[in-house]
Amino acid sequence: MASSDMAFGFEEVERTGTGFEAPDGKSRSITTRRFNPDTIPKLVLAATAASAVVIVFFIIVYVAGLSLPAFREVGVWEFISGDLWYPSQGYYGALPLITGTILVTAGSIMFAVPLGVGAAIYLSEIASERVRNILKPVCEVFAGIPSVVYGFFGMVVLCPFLLNLFPDQLMYSTSWIAGSILLGIMALPTVISVSEDAIRAVPVSYRHASLAMGATGWETTTKVVLPAASSGVIAAVILGIGRAMGETMAVIMVTGNSPIIPDPIFNIFSNIRTLTATVALEMPEVVYNGIHYSSLFAVAILLLVSVIIVNLTANAIGRRTKRKLGILKAPKYSLDLKGKIVDRLDAETLRIIHRVKPLIKMTFKAAVLFALASMMLSLFFAINLALVIGGLIAIGYVLVSKGMKYVSSTDKQTAAHASLKLLMVFVLILLAIIIGDILVKGLPAISTEFIFGMPSDSGRAGGIWPAITGTLELLTLTALIALPMGIGAGIYLSQYARENKFTHTVRNAVDALNGTPSIVFGLFGMSALVMALGLGYSVIAGSVTLAFMILPVIIKTTEQAVSAVPKSLIEASMAMGSSKWQAIYRVVLPAALGGVITGIILSLGRAAGETAPIMFTAAIAFKSQVSFSLFEPVMALPYHLYFLASEVTGSTANQYGTAVVLLGIVLSMFLLASLIRYHYSKNTKW
Repeated sequence: MASSDMAFGFEEVERTGTGFEAPDGKSRSITTRRFNPDTIPKLVLAATAASAVVIVFFIIVYVAGLSLPAFREVGVWEFISGDLWYPSQGYYGALPLITGTILVTAGSIMFAVPLGVGAAIYLSEIASERVRNILKPVCEVFAGIPSVVYGFFGMVVLCPFLLNLFPDQLMYSTSWIAGSILLGIMALPTVISVSEDAIRAVPVSYRHASLAMGATGWETTTKVVLPAASSGVIAAVILGIGRAMGETMAVIMVTGNSPIIPDPIFNIFSNIRTLTATVALEMPEVVYNGIHYSSLFAVAILLLVSVIIVNLTANAIGRRTKRKLGILKAPKYSLDLKGKIVDRLDAETLRIIHRVKPLIKMTFKAAVLFALASMMLSLFFAINLALVIGGLIAIGYVLVSKGMKYVSSTDKQTAAHASLKLLMVFVLILLAIIIGDILVKGLPAISTEFIFGMPSDSGRAGGIWPAITGTLELLTLTALIALPMGIGAGIYLSQYARENKFTHTVRNAVDALNGTPSIVFGLFGMSALVMALGLGYSVIAGSVTLAFMILPVIIKTTEQAVSAVPKSLIEASMAMGSSKWQAIYRVVLPAALGGVITGIILSLGRAAGETAPIMFTAAIAFKSQVSFSLFEPVMALPYHLYFLASEVTGSTANQYGTAVVLLGIVLSMFLLASLIRYHYSKNTKW
């Protein structure tokens, strides 16, 4: 009976000395039942956490279910391996789309990894704390630039620049190399931030032990710190891959969108088309529930599964790194002895590192350099010639490595530090070029009439007030939907959840939802909300789609912020008679408010700059008046910029003006989040 009562929120309370007097004259205790005030909040919070699992499961099942007709009609292997994508003629071979996705992602990672990891090493190991606190948020500004703004910059600056640079190789301004460079820049903040966090997470004792044995700072970085943080750096690279694979708007605007396999395969000047671009370009034109319609869902399921696997792999590697460094406790069910926490590096381990690591490092670098040189050179020459030259470069590298033995350690460190500083400067120059070009050419277009006026002549003239108000409408409703679910799930995972299968499932679902490409959310919103539920193109359909997209960001940031509050505050509050829930909302939440608000602003900033989810659910190209109905479509700044740049000629001034307004709104939100985070971290007393 007691267990049943507990299930309904009752708890047994034993009262001693206040009971009745038995026939033998002794006092007996009385057990009473009272309602546990934590039960209802705990159940509500658990339900919000479970909602993430339900959403992920529903999206995957829904998308997979609509892809089945195409797989049955075409065949799974034929769909994946077919080399001709021509739906109007009945050809549904996704190999050109898969190849285009792989090629543009590989090119972007080859661009982003050297810059990103080098910048992370500089920020973590070389820059002073003051310089790091300035430069890291500046580098993270890359993440705040909306993808449609990147695409716009690629169209008007990068593609013409490459066309002038390679006039004989480029038939059109768009190309695979343009997409790779642009995606590489977009992946930079992910690689820099995650790599820097992993490197800084290496215990200081590792560095002290190495320096105590006579190693220089650079030798300590390369032979001790980087090997210890290698898993985290690898996770950063994998997350960068996932970021590039899931991008839609930027690749649409700069890669040419030709569903072909480059001939030869390493022709970086060829046009290509990715999986995401195919869905975005063809979905508005297909017949509902036809084979072409189903085939686009099949493309989406390939993309979804690939990106989820990539992101879950990166998260698993990241957790392994944290366990190795003692930041995260190893799970109880783990039998892997390598998961044990290491508090210090003993002298014997350091001796082994100094003896073995240089040889392994030289061999590994030679192999990597050979592979990279071969790949890069094969982009311009025949494969055989590239292999020969790549081999010569690898041999030259080995010879130079041997010759470096005669260079003093101090000189090596000076050269390495100078190189990384130059690399950091190059990263900042990239940011300055992108933002500077938009501001210089866009600010002259800003005026009161432009901000508050109505558009005319298909957007060539007039203002963008309907697009601004439409964006704010979408953000407001998105916040109302996502915040209760996200904050509730974050509190549950931090304060109530135990490490069990349910919690593990929720965390994996949040990670999977966080890694889902925005175009998949748009596809799901269009099919399930716009068509199946009959909401049509409307604010509510777009807001629900955006809410699903930003939900994992709110959950994770809330969980981290609440978990950072010392447990002693909760214990002190409960010792004074508060229930656990009262302690949470009266003590913990006010203390964690800075982190929670930061997560909310960052997630809404991301939603403000997204184009793919709303172009299928809420946004239209032109609207001559402002309306505030939840069941009507709206203009939105990201889609308006995309429409002007890709469809409306002679609208350059309004394109730049729209880009400035959108960039200003999003970056202001990111700046506000940084200021709030800095304010609360400065005033934190624990």
